Amino acid sequence: MTGLRYVYAVCRPFGTPLQAQLTGVGGDPPRLMPHHDLVAVVSHVPEGEFGEEPLRANLEDLDWLTAVARAHQGVIDALTTVTTPLPLRLGTVFRDDSGVRTMIEAREESFTRTLDRLEGRVEWGVKVYVESEREPETPAEPAAKPASGRDYLRRRRMATRSQDDLWQRAETFATQLHESLSGSAEDSRLHAPQNPALSGAAGRNVLNAAYLVPRAGSEEFVEKVETTKDGIPGIRVELTGPWAAYSFAGEETAEKEGS
Repeated sequence: MTGLRYVYAVCRPFGTPLQAQLTGVGGDPPRLMPHHDLVAVVSHVPEGEFGEEPLRANLEDLDWLTAVARAHQGVIDALTTVTTPLPLRLGTVFRDDSGVRTMIEAREESFTRTLDRLEGRVEWGVKVYVESEREPETPAEPAAKPASGRDYLRRRRMATRSQDDLWQRAETFATQLHESLSGSAEDSRLHAPQNPALSGAAGRNVLNAAYLVPRAGSEEFVEKVETTKDGIPGIRVELTGPWAAYSFAGEETAEKEGS
């Protein structure tokens, strides 16, 4: 099959085959391209979509970008089950196999050093949200009509104070949780809180963190997060993973979908 070379990740040689039905970007199955002591995971993509000019335009198309990101993530997820991949940026494309090999040679020392550091480790994501005002579980009686403007303002102040108190408790809880989880991880990263208008998640995000954890320690790490989930009413904890170690892989990588 002709076309440009789309590169998902670089890793060390591994013996376990990828899923037979696995397809990558554009529906083309990924293949392994060994070079020196590393392996690039690539597939063919059409120049009409991934050439320099069309790619620049397509990156502005949210539907196209979402489909590519999901296919890219699918390959990375499959790799994570059999090896330690170093994901490359979404849309990393080369003219031919020679271009991929040249890229590996140029970054070989950096790739090798990073893979040494990440070997046998995965990334877990933890987010903490202050939930929006929740609907009551049982129908409540209608609140009495304010007797005066002063009564109305007093109620508004009380509601605002209650919400402020919840946010303060959430920020304290998130700080303590991050310190606790960092103690169970080899490394951690604090990302900017997510914008709910972009993420679609309910509530205000007060913690958006990633943790680098040995595979062997993942069960203990997950259990530690699970025990905190129902700690404070109105505060929600979300755990995602295990991922390839996007947040710890260096400048060659991009953020995973949904981080």
